[in-house]
This record gives sequence, structure tokens and C-alpha cells, in this order.
Amino acid sequence: MTYPTKKLGEVIEINYGKGLSKDSRVDSGKYFAYGSNGPVYRTNESLTNSEIIVIGRKGTAGALYFISEPCWPIDTTFFAKPKNGASLKFIYYLLQTKRLPRLAIVTGVPGINRTTLANINIQLPPLEIQKQIVERLDKIVEAQKLNNDLIQKSDELFQSLLHKELNPAGKDWEVKKVKDVAVVKNGGTPSTKNQKYWNGKILWLTPKELSGFEDIEISDTERKISDEGLKHSSATVLPAGAVLLTSRAPIGYIAIAGVPMATNQGFKNFVCDSKLLNNEFLYFFLRLKTKYLQSLGRGATFTEISKTAVEKVEIPLPPLEIQKQIVAKLSAVQEYKTQLLAQKSKLKELFNSVLSKSFK
Repeated sequence: MTYPTKKLGEVIEINYGKGLSKDSRVDSGKYFAYGSNGPVYRTNESLTNSEIIVIGRKGTAGALYFISEPCWPIDTTFFAKPKNGASLKFIYYLLQTKRLPRLAIVTGVPGINRTTLANINIQLPPLEIQKQIVERLDKIVEAQKLNNDLIQKSDELFQSLLHKELNPAGKDWEVKKVKDVAVVKNGGTPSTKNQKYWNGKILWLTPKELSGFEDIEISDTERKISDEGLKHSSATVLPAGAVLLTSRAPIGYIAIAGVPMATNQGFKNFVCDSKLLNNEFLYFFLRLKTKYLQSLGRGATFTEISKTAVEKVEIPLPPLEIQKQIVAKLSAVQEYKTQLLAQKSKLKELFNSVLSKSFK
């Protein structure tokens, strides 16, 4: 159905945010001050007491926030109030389809002109239909919020369980150095100048690929090297089950090789003695000790943990059966989080689909 076309400035009142003095920024302030990147500090002053849309004007131009409580939009933003009977929440969702960042004029700091914003054409259905669309999208947003809360709680549970289960206090566990229960292997990189060394069949992992990686096992890599590349570098094909630890840029990303693969020199890799050490137990132990491992890093340009330092790390070692029991508990929480992350992805797809259909 086609609805009347309006200018955005006809249905919302677009105001400039205002700066706040440093004296107005109070750690325990009652209200939030909003900038183009969201809440930036707290204050006891509020510029508006009604529902508003905060729109990034400078910096993160086009960012959108729907605020339903008193706040202070600062001078890097616009803030919008409804007029002429429009639903402000409807306009907020509609603006998410308008790709506002593309309106930014790049002259030093990217910025959006208020006149340009006010002249955006929109189709405005009757208020009742606006409310129906808002209700539909609000329900998905609420489901997203609940899902995110569960993800946060699963993280908290995992951390609590990690510290509890791997705490050796009061337990008759042996303490071994890593070198006594696992072989530590470096990675390597073939020369990038020789194309014969690349695009082969050997998986080759870099630390960058573990940034934001949530699973325990990794079974594919962005780049592959050839047999020639392996032969002419210090890279080693590690067996499935090897524990992979980034040793620089940054120290502390961890995964388990789901299939045989090599890594670059930004890793220290562990092949466990299966009679003494469960590889997943080691994985969780390294997760627990991330900050300690980072403290072992040395270097002026960037910190790196050496093979020698890794080999000397001491690991409390319960019997294998106990290791497996601990792994089962921690893996169950991780699996639950994996399910929540999959649900998060599905909810995002649903929201985008409903958003698109609602404003066609």
C-alpha cells in the first residue's frame, strides 16, 4: 500500500544537542549525557524529559538511539521530538532503513547537515499502522535483549566455574611444568614473495582469525600453504587436537585444532601427552591464565611470550578422569553460550527482515 510522502522535518522536530561544562560531568549523576557513540558520561542536568531520538551529527554521523528517560544530548548530536501525531518510535525504526551515515559531508570531521536530514522523504502510514509496526519490532528487540542478558549470564557462570573447578586449593593435585606434559611447537610463515608456497591444501592460521572467535575448535583457515611452503618455512603441521595459543599481537587467543593445520609464528602450539593431559583441560587452563600469560610477554615494539617461558608455566594436574569431568562441566556452559549466540544471529536476521518488509 502507498502512503502519503512527507519530509522528515514535517513529522519530527530536529534540535541541536548542547555542550556541557566539565563541572556538570558527575560520576554519580542522575542522567546520562549522550553523544554520537552513545552515553559518554553522567550529569545531574537533563535537556529533555520526554522520549527522544538521538542522532549522531558529528563523529559517528547517523548513529541512532531511542531514549525514553531524561537525558542530555551533547553537541555532537541532534535530538528529535515528534510532531503532527507521528509515532516517534516508528520514526526511529524507519530511520534505520535510511542509511543516514551516507548523508555525512566529509570536511574534516564527518557531519550531517540538519537541513539535509529534515528533507528526507518518508512514507507515513496512519498512526494505527505505525503502532502495529512498532509493536512487532519491539517484540523482537525485547527477545534480543533477553537473549543478550542470557549470554552475559552464561559468561559470568563460565568465569565463576572456571575459577572454582581449576582452583587446586585443598586438592591433592600434582603440579607439572607444561614442557613435562606437552610438546610446545612454534609456527612459521613461508615467503610471501614465492607464489609456489601458497594456495595449497595445508591450513595455515593467523592470530587475526581468532579475534572474536567464540568456538573451542577451529577447522578452517583463511589462507592455505603448499607442501613447498611448509618445507621452506619453520611452520609445522600440527595434529587435530593441538591447542593453539597466540603468543603475540595479542597474547592469549586460544583454540583447539579441529583438523591438522599449521600456524604462523604468532603462536605457541601444544601437543599434549594424552596419558597425562587432556587437551581441553589445557585449553581451559590457558583461558584461566590469560592475564598471567600476558604478563610474561617481553619486547619493545610488541610484547611476545617465548617458547621457553611457556614451557616453564606450571599447571596443576588432577588425574585424567577428574580432568575429563571438569572439561565436561565447562564445555556444557560453552555449548549453552554457543546456542545463545546462534539464537542472537537468528534474531538479528529476523529483525532485519521484518524491518525491511515493514518499510517497503
